[in-house]
This record gives sequence, C-alpha cells and structure tokens, in this order.
Amino acid sequence: MRAVHGFALLACLLLAPAAARAADDPDAVRLQARMNVLQADPVLGRLAAFEQMEARQAIAALADARRGDRPGVLYLAQRRVEIAETAAGAEAARRELATLDLQRSDLLLQASRRDAERARQEAERLRIQAQIQAEEAERLRLAAEAEAAARSDVEQALSSATGRQTAQLSAARRKEAQLARQEAELVSSARLPPSTFESRGEVFAVPAGAYSRGALSADGKAAASALAAYLQIGKRGRIRVEAYDGDAKLAQARADALKAALVAGGVPAGQVQATGKKAAATAKKAAEVIVAQ
Repeated sequence: MRAVHGFALLACLLLAPAAARAADDPDAVRLQARMNVLQADPVLGRLAAFEQMEARQAIAALADARRGDRPGVLYLAQRRVEIAETAAGAEAARRELATLDLQRSDLLLQASRRDAERARQEAERLRIQAQIQAEEAERLRLAAEAEAAARSDVEQALSSATGRQTAQLSAARRKEAQLARQEAELVSSARLPPSTFESRGEVFAVPAGAYSRGALSADGKAAASALAAYLQIGKRGRIRVEAYDGDAKLAQARADALKAALVAGGVPAGQVQATGKKAAATAKKAAEVIVAQ
C-alpha cells in the first residue's frame, strides 16, 4: 500500500509542471477536474493508482500536444480518465464483494455452529429421556421378577392349602398381571383395555370406539399395541379374540383385524384364535380378548 501511494505521489510531482500548462486548456481542465474528484474520494482515490497515473500523464500530454496531434491526444486522455474511473470503481466493487463473502462465510459458520449445538442438546435430551424410560422399565421388570419369585414361593408353600390358599394365589397372579399391565403401558405409551378375571381366564373388554367398521380405529390400534406388549410379558396361554356384531361378516372382520394387530405387535400368530360372533355389540364391549391362565 505504501508503494502504491509513493508511486502516485511521484507521478504527481513529475506532472506538476504539465498541470500548470493544462490550466489554460479547457479540455485539460475538464479532465483534470474529473481526476481531482476521483482522487478526493475517500475510497476510490486510493484505488487504481497506476490507471490514475496514466490518466494524469495523458492530460499532461494533452496540454503539450501540437494542434495537428490534439484530436488523437484528447481522445486518449478522455479514455485514460474513463479507464481510471472504471478501474477504481471495479476495484472498490471487488473489495466490497470480498468483504461480503467473508461476512457471508462467517454467518454461515455461526449458523452451522448454532445448528450443531441445538442438535447436540436435542440428542442429550433424548438420551436422558431414554435413560429414564429404561430405568423405569428395569425397575418394573425387577419388581415383576421379585413378585414372580414371591409367587413361586407362595405356590410351593401353599401346595396343599384350602380355598383360602387358592385365593392368595389368585391375588398374587392379579398382582403380577397388574405389574405386567404397568410395564406394557409404559413400553407402548398406550392404555390397556379394562380386564376382569373369570373362569375363562383374564378377559379384556375392547370398546366400540376401537373400531371403524371392520377395521381398527386409531384408539383401537393403540389398545392393540398395549395388548401385544402385555401378552409378551411373562408366560401366557392361548389367546382367543371374539368380536360381536349383528352382521356375522363384520364381526369376523373385526376379530381378524384385532388378531392381525396383535401379531404385528409381536404375539405369535399360532397363539391367537380369532372368532366373529353374531351378537349385539355395546359401547363398552365390541370384542373380547380372552387370555387363558
């Protein structure tokens, strides 16, 4: 930069005598005025030093030109001034573009860092959430195992017990089922249908809202997902799906849809039997899932 300024200063000193002669030439005065404006510009005046020097030399040559050479020298001087102005403007534009490119790169880098930080925070949040769910599932599993072990001890101790002992065993099974229900609902993030214990086994009542004609509704799919998770916890006997409707074909379609959802959730297909029955369905019971004890 110092070399450029020194070069321009030297050119001004060398051209000073010619500038004095150009003061009497209107064309030279006009062109010199344009150069003065360019040089006075705080940005453009420092740019295109070589082109500005050539323009000043051409103006000086115009002042010394003979009459016969004047038209060509005037044209050259005008072109040199235009080139100096254009070159300074182009260099200023290039510098501004380079500055904008640097700013753009910096903004993109900052945005990339922000995105990476957000992604890291989200991954950490999901990791902690998964850890909490895993710990809760492990707690329930251990509780179920402990309860199962206790139930096994009770069965051995009460092998020759009377009706009271049978009732205690039934209570233990109900407790185990309750723990399994909690674990299934936690794993599937859905609610199980209500159930009762009968001579047939544990009976889940599937409400009418679980169906949309012969297919499962969104609520029905969620309930089937929870049922599939429940049926895979511990040892389960045969599973019978019974669906009801005044139209026997529709009842069978409902039973098949529920069985398909259980199988899709991981229950072995050979363990599930689906039957449609021509009978009135109610709001609380459009189908039953019967789990043998």
